[in-house]
Amino acid sequence: MSVQNDYDLIVAGAGLAGTLAATMAARGGASVLLVDRNEEMNVGKKTNWGWTCGDAVAASHIDFIEESVGIKFSSPELDMPVDGVMALSPDLNSRFPFDGKGFSLNRPVFERKLLSIARKEKIDYQSKFEVTGPVIEDGFVKGITGRDRDGKNVEYRSKVVIDSLGVSTVLRRKLPENNFIDRMVDINDIESTGRYIYSFELEHEDSNFYDEKYALIHLNNELAPGGYGWVFPKANHKVNIGLGVQKRALDIRNNAMGRSDNLQTLIDNYVKWLPNFKNLKVDDSDNNGKGIWSVPVRRQMESLVYNGYMGAGDSMTMPNPISAGGIGPALIAGVIAGKNAAESISKGDVSVSGLWKYNVDFNKKYGKKMGGMEIFRIYLQSVNNEILNYGMKTFLTKKEASDLTVGMIPELSLAGKAKMIIKGMKNINAFSNLVYTVKKMNEMNRIYENYPESPKKFDSFKEKVVGEIENTKKKFPTSPL
Repeated sequence: MSVQNDYDLIVAGAGLAGTLAATMAARGGASVLLVDRNEEMNVGKKTNWGWTCGDAVAASHIDFIEESVGIKFSSPELDMPVDGVMALSPDLNSRFPFDGKGFSLNRPVFERKLLSIARKEKIDYQSKFEVTGPVIEDGFVKGITGRDRDGKNVEYRSKVVIDSLGVSTVLRRKLPENNFIDRMVDINDIESTGRYIYSFELEHEDSNFYDEKYALIHLNNELAPGGYGWVFPKANHKVNIGLGVQKRALDIRNNAMGRSDNLQTLIDNYVKWLPNFKNLKVDDSDNNGKGIWSVPVRRQMESLVYNGYMGAGDSMTMPNPISAGGIGPALIAGVIAGKNAAESISKGDVSVSGLWKYNVDFNKKYGKKMGGMEIFRIYLQSVNNEILNYGMKTFLTKKEASDLTVGMIPELSLAGKAKMIIKGMKNINAFSNLVYTVKKMNEMNRIYENYPESPKKFDSFKEKVVGEIENTKKKFPTSPL
């Protein structure tokens, strides 16, 4: 194996987080190597199927990177503006808007633009590079090993490595055993997702199934056990239709219904369930018309750093636990990680302590509400369609529901809503569970509001977080039917 030139920073994975991290670190004075397993035209591509994703992102996240990077985004990378996300109950009688204005992205074009921005900073960039592991010396990550485009085994050295290789990253999994970063992700905290991008014609107008102003989410534990289906509008009479499921919920649903559905059959059945589309044709532009992928739906790792190592995006389980939206947190993390990496390198301290500010900055900007959101996700996966229908109609106002989806905790009490709920003990118990969940979300938010300013108090912080999550999982086992 040949050992190549030293760098201040190696960024592994040129997706959303990785390209922004490389850009910001280079601007901070670091020498940067950015590697990606794809050809340059396919930068950030997740699998052979494409950039499998719902492609929706809040306008506030685009604003953040525009301000941070100093560049404007527009069409064609911002494919379609939307007024927000609309969640629908299983019976379609309740609709809750949340997330505010946003965009449906043309993901391949967006990724290529981010790479072009990074390359203007005179980074070194290698495509078709397969990372095989970290270089570990004296308890520090000192670089990466991998195979270049010619299949040659190569080792690159650096002061810091930023891992943006995705949820199954080999770098995180091959870290030394440590209490800062979980090397493995529980399968019950992962959703299997898949989607099609179609061109289409409308058979008839029905905003329950397609709305060009909103990204629609269908909550329905028979159609999408433990997850949801989505219909996200795109420009030029195109639409992104997809579905995510939790494996445990799918197994329970299949056993109860005597079915043998898998992710692909569920997606195809969901497409057939939508009544108002005709002449659906897969749009295979950029070979991106269909695909499947796994998305983590837990809080981000309690720490995002180890000695000589930082993580950003799905590698650190950053997607929103309720919506599984990962674009926004990846963009935010990329910017913050790149800045902090350059600062720590310039100061000559790339230990856990020297990199710790990244943890604090990300927690303040985005991460502090994700633990509470995970508790709400666990609760949602424990209720069936009947409770979802009744709860969305009775338990919450639209504002309360919207607040919950962004981590704001409404004031809920049995006394305040008793007149609306008393139609049987089952409904009172269901509402009591929601009140309990909201209380636990509040408690988790308070824990994260006191995120440790240094590694010294990290162990006790993590113990509290993990304890709250495990207790919630015990109280609310997955029960889709």
